[in-house]
Amino acid sequence: MTILIEQQQFGIEAEENKVPIDEKELVLDGGFVVPQANSFGHTFRDYDVESERQQGVENFYRINHINQTYDFVKRMREEYGKLNRMEMSIWECCELLNDVVDESDPDLDEPQIEHLLQTAEAIRKDYPNEDWLHLTGLIHDLGKVLLLPNFGGLPQWAVVGDTYPVGCAFDESIVHHKYFKENPDYNNPAYNTKYGVYSEGCGLNNVMMSFGHDDYMYLVAKENKTTLPSAGLFIIRYHSFYALHRSGAYKHLMNEEDAENLKWLHIFNKYDLYSKSKERINVEEVKPYYLSLIERYFPAKLRW
Repeated sequence: MTILIEQQQFGIEAEENKVPIDEKELVLDGGFVVPQANSFGHTFRDYDVESERQQGVENFYRINHINQTYDFVKRMREEYGKLNRMEMSIWECCELLNDVVDESDPDLDEPQIEHLLQTAEAIRKDYPNEDWLHLTGLIHDLGKVLLLPNFGGLPQWAVVGDTYPVGCAFDESIVHHKYFKENPDYNNPAYNTKYGVYSEGCGLNNVMMSFGHDDYMYLVAKENKTTLPSAGLFIIRYHSFYALHRSGAYKHLMNEEDAENLKWLHIFNKYDLYSKSKERINVEEVKPYYLSLIERYFPAKLRW
């Protein structure tokens, strides 16, 4: 089977702080060429350009920002941390993502399995000896199965989109920050200060993030005793945490291990973001390699 991966742009109006792309970074370490624009001629994650999808994606973030409260996240982690929805392998979960399209993504509206393989293969080419990073590229978005009926059919705002800490002030670098004013935590003195319920250098592992596919897949991997290194789990959990790895916010909550793992997340993010372009991936050709990695780092069946 051959997949055609075709990038789409949903450009929307937003308030995200953009970091200019260094021209030197347009070619990654191993030769992967970063496209300077998508097929519509816009830059990636361009939330200012007008498009027909603008209203829909902005409305997504409005609902997300209103509803992702500290109490909501706590309830969702407790419920989905039970991992009692299904038992299946990693590859079976990959195949389920053929039915998933992320409505919050301004650069892609293709089925997720295509993005996973393209990300993994781009990393594999440039970092051939880091097989854990190849596998992380393949599985980083598997938590999006939360959108499917067998996993509760959660609404998009509770599964996808940029993630951010709850229990402390919402940083202004977060996309569409203005809608947090309607979040009950915004005016709660327990949660609206710089540190909130946390402390300096407490470590991101002790910080509750807005609930979604990132945190869910982290819980699945951790509770099923994956042998991925801590950097792999860090990437899975925080790859949508753009306020941190793109804008540099919330570093006051990080510890030394977080700082080391963030270096790998910066590497990974270039492939996660910029590999959303046309590329043919022969699934049957690469499948044996990824099955071998899954066997190395995960049990045959996982609780989800």
